[in-house]
Amino acid sequence: MFKWVVAAAALLYLVLCGLLAVFQRSLLYFPQPRTNKSAPMVTLKVAGASLVVTTRASTGGGAVVYFGGNAEDVSWSVDTLAEAFPDRALYLPHYRGYGGSSGTPSEAALFADALAVFDHVQKTHDDIVVVGRSLGSGVATYVASQRLVSRLVLVTPFDSIAAVALSAYWFVPVRWLLLDKYESVQYAPSVAAPTLIVAAGQDEQLPPRHAAELLRYFRAGVATMEVIAGAGHNDIDRSPRYVSLLAGRHEGTR
Repeated sequence: MFKWVVAAAALLYLVLCGLLAVFQRSLLYFPQPRTNKSAPMVTLKVAGASLVVTTRASTGGGAVVYFGGNAEDVSWSVDTLAEAFPDRALYLPHYRGYGGSSGTPSEAALFADALAVFDHVQKTHDDIVVVGRSLGSGVATYVASQRLVSRLVLVTPFDSIAAVALSAYWFVPVRWLLLDKYESVQYAPSVAAPTLIVAAGQDEQLPPRHAAELLRYFRAGVATMEVIAGAGHNDIDRSPRYVSLLAGRHEGTR
């Protein structure tokens, strides 16, 4: 009888691992439609897909490229970014499957698309700030490790998706099962741009310890970190400090 119980438990465990492996991307990506119809947009052709990019034009030479969270409609972030960067053009790409963009999201696709967007923006702007929020922090860190970025801002970032997933699924061999790992700690040492990490003190999804761990991997003098006390993962942008931090009006701490 005991052997049957053990065998049944083992089978259930394997089934659970299999389900997590099969449906993992549905747990990571939550595509949202583009609902802010008043914000201008362009369509950018990339390898295997067409990306919708919410934009705001500017006569200045600088630009901001913003990579949003896993359940974010980035078209609604235009006003906040415009307040923080009034003289810069804004480019907010909607990931594959999001906001009218074609294709299916994956780490490899998002990384390749992000470089394509950056290269497109660089054709007309020689000073580019890259901002990444939540999932987008992994994309932004990768871009900053591969391209000449003037400044990098990471909002509620993580060290790696594997580290985050282990907190919730400690009983599963996460590192073996994960397809999209977003190992920001792997790319952080290659980032040369001045970097600000903005963490939410009451972040229920990505506790500040993940941001603090990521900070350790940047080279000395490259990155600083600010924690907005009382802010949560989804409402950090409502803090009075948020725009000032994006704009670079802060006192960083190592």
